[in-house]
Amino acid sequence: MRVLRNHIVGEFFSPFLLSISSFIFLFLLGRGLVQMADFIFNKSVDVFLVLKLLWYSLPFILTFIVPMSVLVATLSMFGKLSYDNEIIAMRASGLSLLKIAKPLFFVVFILSLCTFILSDQIASVTHYRYRQLLMRIGLENPGAALEEGTFIKKFKNFVIFIYEIDKNKLKGIRIYQPQEGKPTRTISAQKGELISIPEQGIVKLRLIQGTSDEPDPKDPAKFYTINFKTYDFPLNVSESSKDEKLGKKPKDMSIRELQTEIDNLGHEGIRATYPLATEIHNKIALAFSSIAFLLIGIPLGITSRRSNKSVSFGISLFLMTLYWLILIAGKALAQKGLVHPLLALQFANLIVGGAGLLLLRKITRT
Repeated sequence: MRVLRNHIVGEFFSPFLLSISSFIFLFLLGRGLVQMADFIFNKSVDVFLVLKLLWYSLPFILTFIVPMSVLVATLSMFGKLSYDNEIIAMRASGLSLLKIAKPLFFVVFILSLCTFILSDQIASVTHYRYRQLLMRIGLENPGAALEEGTFIKKFKNFVIFIYEIDKNKLKGIRIYQPQEGKPTRTISAQKGELISIPEQGIVKLRLIQGTSDEPDPKDPAKFYTINFKTYDFPLNVSESSKDEKLGKKPKDMSIRELQTEIDNLGHEGIRATYPLATEIHNKIALAFSSIAFLLIGIPLGITSRRSNKSVSFGISLFLMTLYWLILIAGKALAQKGLVHPLLALQFANLIVGGAGLLLLRKITRT
């Protein structure tokens, strides 16, 4: 029995580790390396800071990658065992399918616990540090926070459009400042420069050779246009850019911090139970989704009877897409208070795991 257990676990971990490596590589290729190259070569951000950004993002990404890898590994493993007729041989010797899979349930349960700890204690911290570092980069190198050819809405009370960005040098700048009940104020400049004063937490956008709409003193609802050679436009990032003043989002908090926040807001008469409780149950649901994927992966792997890894990835992609759609819908309902967060966030696991149990029952009866 020990030999069989080691064989089953060994057959699982080989595709599991390969899947984790593949998903991390795809993440680096699709997002990490592109962002790194843009920051380093186009925006002159220090390589060390970019590598830290990438490092801080990995724990949060792993909370998604581990369940996906469990699904791929389960499909691949049981597909291979079924294709090689090992499942038939094991069942012919008197072993039930559940007994064959028993070591995997223990392994995946341990992986789920590790994912939960990763999500609650590690990813929440590194996600917050990721945001802090982004703010620091944005303050020390403001050009890294801007993107050419895009309406930038991250600054309060105005929208910026920049045609061309070369490090801290800008060309073709438009600043739109909506006025409630009044025409939108517009400032335009042929070129500009970002001037950062990190010790004061200040970033200035120096506009060069342009025009500005200014309110008419006699009728503030009207504007008159003035020409300027230089115009210093402050970017209000000082308060949000200092690490110690950067507020935590729910994703940056552990379950204990989220519960404390719920209690504190409750004492102040603020009902924040649903949005914050949603994040708590989201962490739990995502961590233990590996068990649901194991349950659905066993029967699907056996019935596919293929050792081809591309088939496993294809089925995994479909199941993961379906899972995320259900999870996102449940999260939206929970945040609005329409459904209790526990039910809304665990619904995806119940659907996927329940379907797996039904298929397992059907196979064990054949």
